Amino acid sequence: MIVKSIKVKSALSKSGLRELDYSLNPYLGCVYSCPYCYAPNFTPNKEASENWGKVVVIKENLLEVLMKEVKIYKKGVVGISTITDAYQPIEALRKLTRESLKVLLKNGFRVSIQTKSPLVLRDIDVLLEYKDRVDVGFTVTSLNNRLEPNAPPARARLRALEKLSDEGLETWIFLGPIIQGINDMEIEDIIREISNIKVRVIFDNFHYYKGLKFKEGSTWWWVSLKNRILENCKRYDIECHEESEDWIYEKRKYYKTF
Repeated sequence: MIVKSIKVKSALSKSGLRELDYSLNPYLGCVYSCPYCYAPNFTPNKEASENWGKVVVIKENLLEVLMKEVKIYKKGVVGISTITDAYQPIEALRKLTRESLKVLLKNGFRVSIQTKSPLVLRDIDVLLEYKDRVDVGFTVTSLNNRLEPNAPPARARLRALEKLSDEGLETWIFLGPIIQGINDMEIEDIIREISNIKVRVIFDNFHYYKGLKFKEGSTWWWVSLKNRILENCKRYDIECHEESEDWIYEKRKYYKTF
């Protein structure tokens, strides 16, 4: 892996997701380089986007910029890891994500983290201090990592998820992308695996972006699978909804918070 550094003019960016107000990505590029990842298409650094998985760019002045922005930006929900995993290995050394969390939470922002790494457990002290304004989600596409060979083991993510949930933090799992004929038969196994954890399930099918080798599934396949997922969640009494509906749940919750 090649590590580069850049200086940035902004830390928070307006999010295109309806459930988030802002996005924060301390790094550009991601060593996990999952084959279904759309992020290279949205990464503004050419070196990182064209060498995905091989180059990681550190925003070296991120904290300095962020500390200025939190004083003038309207309070809102900040998504951590919207185009790259903020807890990939470089974070263990640089700690930009940890320090960003402190800045955001101390200044009244709410934080929603999505990751594939148990490294998030390192920051449990910060998360618990502000647990009424934090949620943590793990992406899981299978239990055997065949779609994510460079990422931490899926079962390690689930153990981390259970630890966070047991500590009283709001947790969720993103089951996706679900790809027809690739990992769609494994989703019910994942739901059964998490049935003893207090967790919310968000699921989504694969959406094609330039450069990806997979194809989008058919409409009939998705309708059938969606019904099976909802039936399994109901069987285990797990709150469960499609990603397209997540903003409704999130905004209802945040409205009560702010």
